Amino acid sequence: MNDELIPAAVEPAPRKRPKPGERRVQILQALATMLEQPGAERITTAALAARLEVSEAALYRHFASKAQMFEGLIEFIEQSLFTLANQIMEREADPSVQITRILGLVLQFAEKNPGMARVMVGDALVFEHDRLAVRMNQVFERLESLLRQSYKARAEARGSVTPTVDGQVNGSLAISVVLGRLHRFTRTGFKRLPTEHLDATLKQLLA
Repeated sequence: MNDELIPAAVEPAPRKRPKPGERRVQILQALATMLEQPGAERITTAALAARLEVSEAALYRHFASKAQMFEGLIEFIEQSLFTLANQIMEREADPSVQITRILGLVLQFAEKNPGMARVMVGDALVFEHDRLAVRMNQVFERLESLLRQSYKARAEARGSVTPTVDGQVNGSLAISVVLGRLHRFTRTGFKRLPTEHLDATLKQLLA
């Protein structure tokens, strides 16, 4: 028999070891994906490990706790929103444009990342460490601060005698609308999109 006709034994491909930092990203991506399931219950490290086909001990080699994993998601939210929001503030001189673009940015980010939206509204943090909710609240306080700044500049340009008050009131209202839409998005199982009637809503917030 011709040996050339005998197929060589196929050896299983060796499992690639993740590069440094790659496993952390995989863990956070898996957590965010699991949060995208409407009505998902509290996510356990056991379920997360099972999804990644690793041991729970492997998770803890990269994160000291599940709270630290959620902090990683919040850091991603912060970096994503404020990198772009700060660019908007620097590049756009018109405060009305600043306001519309920042509000659109937050709503569109949540719509594209449903799992992150649950973190943003605190839904995913209910049974987690209190510091996570505090930190997420600080993100919205920073966003409100940017909006107050733009609303104040807009009020000054329009000749308001109380631009600071106008900035505070309108910045607070705008953030309330954003939070309301994000809550509705998560409560409806991601069916009612946060960008619903976006242009008309933004016009009302600039009326």
